[in-house]
Amino acid sequence: MSGTTLFGRGEELAAVDALVDALPGRGDALLVHGAPGIGRSALLDHAAARARACGFTVLRASGVRAESDLPFAGLHQLTHGVTDLIARLPTPQAQALLRAFGMAEPSPGASGPQLFVLSLATLGLLGEVAAEAPVLVVVDDAQWLDTPTLDVLAFVARRVGAEPIGLLVALGEDRTAWRGAHDLRELHLRPLEPSAADALLTARSPGLAPGTRHRVAQMSAGNPLALTELPAALRAEGAPRESVLSPRLPLTARLERAFSSRSAGLPSETHLALLIAATADDGGLTEVLAAASALTGTEVSARSLEPALAAGLVRVDGFRIDFTHPLVRSAVLGSASLADRLAAHGALARTLQGQPDRQAWHRAAAGGRPDEAVARQLDQAAVSARESGAPAEALTALERAVALSRVPSGNVARLLDAAELRFELGQADRVSALLQQVESLGPDLLARARVVLLRDWLESESDTSTSRIHLLIATAEQAAGAGDPELALRLLRAAARRCWWADPEPELRERIVTAAERLPVPELHPDLVCTLAAAAPVEASATVIDRLRRLEREGGYDVVAAATLANAAIMLNAYDQVTGFVRHAADGLRRQGRQALLAQSLVFLALATVHTVDWESGLPAAAEAARLAEENGQPRWLTGARVAKAQFAALRGDLDTALVAIGEAEGQGLTVVDPSKLAYIQITRGLIALAAGHPGEAFSCVWRVFDPADPSYHPFMQTMAITELAEAATGDEQRALARSALQQLVASGGTSEVQMIRVNLGFARALLADDEHAEEHFRSALALDMSRAPFVRARLMLAYGTWLRRRRRVMEARTPLRTARESFAAMGVEPWRERAAQELRAAGEGSRSQGRPDRDLLTPQEVQIARLAARGLSNKEIGRQLHLSPRTIGTHLYRIFPKLGITSRSQLGEKPGTD
Repeated sequence: MSGTTLFGRGEELAAVDALVDALPGRGDALLVHGAPGIGRSALLDHAAARARACGFTVLRASGVRAESDLPFAGLHQLTHGVTDLIARLPTPQAQALLRAFGMAEPSPGASGPQLFVLSLATLGLLGEVAAEAPVLVVVDDAQWLDTPTLDVLAFVARRVGAEPIGLLVALGEDRTAWRGAHDLRELHLRPLEPSAADALLTARSPGLAPGTRHRVAQMSAGNPLALTELPAALRAEGAPRESVLSPRLPLTARLERAFSSRSAGLPSETHLALLIAATADDGGLTEVLAAASALTGTEVSARSLEPALAAGLVRVDGFRIDFTHPLVRSAVLGSASLADRLAAHGALARTLQGQPDRQAWHRAAAGGRPDEAVARQLDQAAVSARESGAPAEALTALERAVALSRVPSGNVARLLDAAELRFELGQADRVSALLQQVESLGPDLLARARVVLLRDWLESESDTSTSRIHLLIATAEQAAGAGDPELALRLLRAAARRCWWADPEPELRERIVTAAERLPVPELHPDLVCTLAAAAPVEASATVIDRLRRLEREGGYDVVAAATLANAAIMLNAYDQVTGFVRHAADGLRRQGRQALLAQSLVFLALATVHTVDWESGLPAAAEAARLAEENGQPRWLTGARVAKAQFAALRGDLDTALVAIGEAEGQGLTVVDPSKLAYIQITRGLIALAAGHPGEAFSCVWRVFDPADPSYHPFMQTMAITELAEAATGDEQRALARSALQQLVASGGTSEVQMIRVNLGFARALLADDEHAEEHFRSALALDMSRAPFVRARLMLAYGTWLRRRRRVMEARTPLRTARESFAAMGVEPWRERAAQELRAAGEGSRSQGRPDRDLLTPQEVQIARLAARGLSNKEIGRQLHLSPRTIGTHLYRIFPKLGITSRSQLGEKPGTD
């Protein structure tokens, strides 16, 4: 049928042919969408046949509604023919796939989502298949796939460009059914033109009477499947009755009726087997026949399916039974009575002994009344789904368990867990309704405390009032009194986070610190350290720095704790500790699939490495964080990633990129009331203006962080902004304002244990000092340990040399100016290098021209790969670190070599920025 249903599809055929034909050279992904029966399956069949004719490997899967709640059912269907290659993958990835398919035992103590590592494993598995021959992945009716499989496919689709892997995915008219497809090329199949529809009808049903032909053409409205199926249904009915071709029937209903008519004359045993197959969450033939036998009380054999095979309703491939079209399945289910459908689920549940998760789903579907035992079994299925990285399926299990249970206390816990999952899945708009259900069930004190915490998560982007902080503190005190110090600490950490964002009165921050320190938790508890850093970044800095250093020395913390400690460090401006904790956390977070926390941690790393001008770490971190935050719907961390991107671009002198990035960040930031975010934006705008040589504009931007009347006012972030303010203060009035701000900072934070704050204050003292005391302050600042602040040190050298030259101490000026110029050149900070070169020329010394830094020629990912290759790592070793296939690494290196003007890996170590 596929050949005839491709009438009038010349452009669409050309598009899929181009994808297939390009596979030996490059991969691509294409989304095909359109109404049911529009020709999606025929187009996919054509592409698959073309790929096989070229000697390519074709992997296929088709979504079915009954399997849409079974985690990774679609992924298993897609890859079941190549599971023997799983052993070639890195062990964590191989184990993740095997556990997802139920082919390996869960690892002891495993928790947390695994979707990211499963996605990496799938990409790696496809890469292994592609090593033998190009691969075409063909997925039909993706709108009925389970959500985790869709997420994996979205991940793969964005990364196949460098591999000989093609991805052709078809789904229904609503392309939004696949949320990961927003940036894929798409092919929208529209109804056939009248001439093409007429040609198809002639080819499929040449003997139709003119009246019937006109009616079929009119009611099919260009739908190829309707044009094909409706004439056959009419012939089976014996006459073109109005009940079949009623214009009042929607198209889908007409098609389902056509399929139902094809199965009307089948034996009862065949009907039963079809109903079980349509109800099953897996196409296993053995299970279908066993359940049918259990339902009838007599043995049902595969012979019972022969009439359905002859009618073209199903196909049997090895040990699987599949419907020839999803609408056939829909028709079978639609024609069955409710009692028959419930009985089919019950038979499957009895058959699936030893498979508790699948059994739970069918037991839940078989019952029409409350059943606490089934609810508890669904609770366990939810736990399994969360451990395998399928939060959407865990959510479905919890909400179905709520419907089956009449025990309020159990449902309160389920609803709260479901609310957290809704939040994790980016469905914050539906969390409030769940919390209202919780409140209607009379939750106990601790459950009410969880409600408060969840509501705070919901409103963290919109409500920065101090009343919210008071509520969090009071609730934490209640939770502590009820014997749950961990929940109390989570609440206090949320309150402290709000303090860092908006800086309320000191008494409130002190209350948080006091309450947190009273809790019976270890003093090195990461949440406690983070709470102290957020609530008292100046007052508790010595304590927090001491604990961070102890934790660094002692180790033993997990990746989530490391991410929490990085959060604590960033709130203190302790950038050296940030980088250490994030690097400890990042690989583990990737392995565990904790993408949201990974995005947050990478933003911390990107912002910290701006200060060390570590392009090789910071640029890839910012790029990856932006991608993850955008994919996961994390506006706060998307803004942070854009801020870091803008700051790096300003340092390089790429002002157009910097302005675009900070404009995007500002557009995102202004949707929420968040002084800390606005302060970051104004500081970055100041840095961009300084890079452009506009100190007046820079001062105006940065001063907003110091102005109590401005929304960007943020007292603690002034310790970071003071360097830009001091450098931008050129006029007498500006210098007076900056000195006043500096005096206040010295009074409040001059004794900070954070080295970066000491460096920043020393820098500002030197630049803002009067002539009589300037040299003393320059020498004092240069005596500070600036090993982790090379950019500030080079700027200080530039300012010192400039000060000396302008006082006619030209010979003395040349040394600091030369040092500044060379430091800026080594860091790749072009605007300040040029400024230092100009000052040096004014001091009577010429400057050699500077070529474009090699790192500027490479993308952030290419920088990572070049650096690892320069260290001697093989393509396979690099791929394991970056979660890319060895073939992809080789492709990147093929592009890197000509950019750097080299011909071999051995030359990479000679290029700056790759060693």
